[in-house]
Amino acid sequence: MKLLIRWALTTLALFLTVRLNVGLHMPQDNLGALLITSLVIGLVNAVVRPILIFLTLPLTVVTFGLFLLVVNAIALGVAASITPLQIDGFGGAIFGALVLSIVNMLLFGLFKAGKRR
Repeated sequence: MKLLIRWALTTLALFLTVRLNVGLHMPQDNLGALLITSLVIGLVNAVVRPILIFLTLPLTVVTFGLFLLVVNAIALGVAASITPLQIDGFGGAIFGALVLSIVNMLLFGLFKAGKRR
């Protein structure tokens, strides 16, 4: 049940990020494409992103963690290469990944705050 709620919140975050028009676009405007894309983003974040973080650890340390923005953009690009998600260049990937992370964090924070009551 918890996994389904996380998937739904990630799908909502992706929907809101695409609607904000920050460099991410979905040509197919249906729920199925959003669900598949958010599932792939979750899988990429679980499998590919930790490998990228490990491989770029020295560069991440030198840049005081700012290189993680690039790692997030690469992970989003990997997910976009196998889903209907379209990215407007590398700058769009960085900004889109940043906005998606912030929206996702806010939604998860709101859900946890509502659950405590």
